Parts: sequence; C-alpha cells; structure tokens
Amino acid sequence: MITDSPLPLWVKSSYSNNGGSCVEWAPSNVSATKVVPVRDSKVGDGPVLMLSPSAWTGLLALARSSDI
Repeated sequence: MITDSPLPLWVKSSYSNNGGSCVEWAPSNVSATKVVPVRDSKVGDGPVLMLSPSAWTGLLALARSSDI
C-alpha cells in the first residue's frame, strides 16, 4: 500500500453514460507511481485493480478488438 501518494483522480469511461458496465481509471496516478488503478464506476469504494502501464495498454487493446 502506498501511503504517501495523493488520492487518485478518477476518470470515467466514455461508455459510463450508456448505463453499461463501466470502469474508471486514474491517469494522474500513473506518472507518480507507474501503476494504473482501475475500478468499477458503479462501486466507487470497492476494490481497485492495479495494473502496470503495459498491462493496461494490453487490456485496452483486447477490449477494443473484441465484442465484449
């Protein structure tokens, strides 16, 4: 757990307004910690998935290429 880092500033997926299952991520956290925090936009106080920047890039590529 990182205790000296500021709270992440969460950014919602552009699909969050469509009522679907959406995510938020904290891009400002990446430059400070080299970690991409990702969470369910409907459960703001729920668990946070912590990804490396390369894993986040891979997840985005998979989501964009699939009919999920």
